[in-house]
Amino acid sequence: METASARISTRCHWWSHTKTVTLIWFISFVLFYSFFHMALQNSSQNYPSSGGITSHSHIPNGERRARLYDKMARDLDDHGAAFLKQGETSQSLLLSDIFTLKDGSVTPVHKAANPPVRANVLYLSPKYSVPISDAVKRIFSPHFDKVIWFQNSSLYHFSMFHASHHISPVPATEDEIEAEATAVRAVAEDLCPLKIVLDRVILTSTGVLLGCWQVISGTDPMTIRAKLRTALPNAPEKQLYDPAILHTSFARLLGHPRASPTVELL
Repeated sequence: METASARISTRCHWWSHTKTVTLIWFISFVLFYSFFHMALQNSSQNYPSSGGITSHSHIPNGERRARLYDKMARDLDDHGAAFLKQGETSQSLLLSDIFTLKDGSVTPVHKAANPPVRANVLYLSPKYSVPISDAVKRIFSPHFDKVIWFQNSSLYHFSMFHASHHISPVPATEDEIEAEATAVRAVAEDLCPLKIVLDRVILTSTGVLLGCWQVISGTDPMTIRAKLRTALPNAPEKQLYDPAILHTSFARLLGHPRASPTVELL
């Protein structure tokens, strides 16, 4: 009996020790997993996705664009018509710095960009830009005669990515610029053509008439910009536009609309 009791006591002691060790390992594992998970969350918050913009992977790109356009459409109501007061443009210039009234029409003031800007843009085919331009002129000319500038339809474009811009200039030699162009061509060759639809036209507080587009098929603008970010590692971290946006400038208003004719009641 003494031998049996000793064996039982030894087994109980071994089992108790094993449970203690197992419990310690389990608690250690839980604590390690918790701290590791917290570290991953902090890392994703401190180091956002490329372009300096937090990832919105849970939101479909089309929905993100729609929300962005909704916000842009509220800009005029939220900030008022700054263009009527000769306010600043998106390039931090006064309207009088870039436009002048000459011979009864609005004329752009051509100036060399200083510092130089290196922008990657997608041009809209004249097949589509010319009819849009004609419609814009037909609708707005009767109301904004001599206080509106219409973008040249041959220059309708979508700004995609800047290798250098006025806020964060990135100097480059001719060889470096040629290397950038080669990298951009390689990206372009890997893209699928975009099929897009004009979602809405909005007027901003700075007087810009914008066409906002949605993507039906092809390589999404967010993907294009991500590829350009990789191809141009020296580009400014902060870009000028949200990576989801796809917009075109149609015209710019510089003053009040023409007064509507009044009708006297007899």
